[in-house]
Amino acid sequence: SASIDVKLSASPYHETRRQESVAADYLHGKSTYSAGFITSKEPDYKANTEYFAVSQDMFGDLTTLTLGYRRGWDRVYRDIKSPQGFIENDPTFHERADHRGYSLSLTQILTRNAILGFNYELLTDQGYLANPYRKIRFVSPGQGAGFTLTDQVYPTTRTSSSASLQLKYYLPYRAALTGQYRFFHDTWGITARTAEVDYTHPVRKHLILDGSFRYYHQGPADFYSDLFPRANYQNFMGRDRELAAFNSYTVGAGASWLFAMPFVPALGRNSINLRVDHLMIDYSDFRNALLAGTYGAGNEPLYKLNANIFQVFVSIWF
Repeated sequence: SASIDVKLSASPYHETRRQESVAADYLHGKSTYSAGFITSKEPDYKANTEYFAVSQDMFGDLTTLTLGYRRGWDRVYRDIKSPQGFIENDPTFHERADHRGYSLSLTQILTRNAILGFNYELLTDQGYLANPYRKIRFVSPGQGAGFTLTDQVYPTTRTSSSASLQLKYYLPYRAALTGQYRFFHDTWGITARTAEVDYTHPVRKHLILDGSFRYYHQGPADFYSDLFPRANYQNFMGRDRELAAFNSYTVGAGASWLFAMPFVPALGRNSINLRVDHLMIDYSDFRNALLAGTYGAGNEPLYKLNANIFQVFVSIWF
């Protein structure tokens, strides 16, 4: 995500990300065992993740309990421009990051029309957890726009936990209303809350419409600042916009057209899907440093982001 904090200290370039995965499920009685492996590769990042999960139906299939574990190990590089003008890995920069995640999910059928879900996840991260392309800035009177850029310094460990509740209620004519609330907290001091409402409404036999609204609020990390008073001000320092305090709102709508593949009975359930989301983010303590020359360091307007996200895809079941 090339946001405004990346543009402050980097030049644009293009890259390709490749991802491959394999997964398997085994059903035995009322238990389901799942395992999978995901690998992805970019010019400056390599990631591998393995995961396992077991799911058990209980109490007359009214309750489903799922326990999961995943392990990830990443290699982090930094791309630079060579004297010949080519993009290549910085030979002086090579870091690692390890990730572990533990999850618990409980789904309960309350009535014939209502389903309640609870999810809890605990994550631990260790290693290089910063972004090598993003910088902090500190006050430097008389230096250009009044500030100097330098590398971020992050803690090498992080533990985070999240819990969420979801209630789905089925309405007449196969419509459904879903409400969800999620709470997040980590050892970096970030606290976040998410509330979301979704509505799905079938139209006739082959068309399904849906709409959603999502609100997200996040507080800043303990070591975050948009502009530090001086160099080496504290042990850990970050200016990544993802550590800042902000509110975001997402309004979305989608449509799915269900169809059968002519003359192919095995492909009798397929869909063409279209979705549009409008995202609005208002930052509370992250400023547009590109305008420092006009307003002065620390007095720039707070940064805002508005984006439209379009998705078009085809799903085929067989």
